[in-house]
Amino acid sequence: MLDMAGRKCDEKMQLLNMIHQIRDDHPTMGCRDLYYKLSPEFIGRDAFEEFCKENGLMSRKSRNYRRTTDSSGVKRFNNLLADTIVNRINQVWTSDITYYELGDRFYYITFVQDAYSRRILGHSVSESLHTENTTLPALEMAIKSRGNTALAGLIFHSDGGGQYYDKDFLKLTSKKNICNSMCIYPWENGKAERLNGVIKNNYLRHRHISSYKELKAQVDQVVLLYNIGKPHIRLSRNSPIAFEKKILLLQQQTG
Repeated sequence: MLDMAGRKCDEKMQLLNMIHQIRDDHPTMGCRDLYYKLSPEFIGRDAFEEFCKENGLMSRKSRNYRRTTDSSGVKRFNNLLADTIVNRINQVWTSDITYYELGDRFYYITFVQDAYSRRILGHSVSESLHTENTTLPALEMAIKSRGNTALAGLIFHSDGGGQYYDKDFLKLTSKKNICNSMCIYPWENGKAERLNGVIKNNYLRHRHISSYKELKAQVDQVVLLYNIGKPHIRLSRNSPIAFEKKILLLQQQTG
């Protein structure tokens, strides 16, 4: 596990990324309301408000993607997608963590998606931003969904949140010879950002969800519906799973 200082640095980066995302949807929400909705376990209310102030994240009306947290000692990876043309399954997986507002607090949803087929391979729903509750179980599910497929050389692309450079997370990507890739700005992780919006706005918003337990069950169902029933223009109007089946059949015929 990370030492205490490293863990705290990671948690601040995780929190910073989430606050930026929430600020886009709630530009005038006060920091105190943010604190009680996020319920961060590692920082008190006054320290949280000071953290927001230091990073220019008090109530604001303009969109702002600055990342001003002191990231000394933070592990980052190059953006490997800058010059990459995605043209096959298991070439690139993208991931992001989004929040879901339920009652008086926020919960967190993590997705891992194949960038070529758009299939959601792994997901998690959690009450905290800890790596063991977010990115790690989502990646484990994604790997399991691919069975015995070799993943060496696969690019795993994400933002710079601490969950994506946590020691345990990197231990798993290293074990599978997966190449870590990170963006600096949200638009450099566009597929993951769009997926978050589709799931929350086109699916979850139209469902009756009144508890954390119901949220977890609904996300499981929505992911299945998305994978088997959501047509994509770039997939010739096929759903992600239908598209993957066609690709597999074509490979068998030409192999």
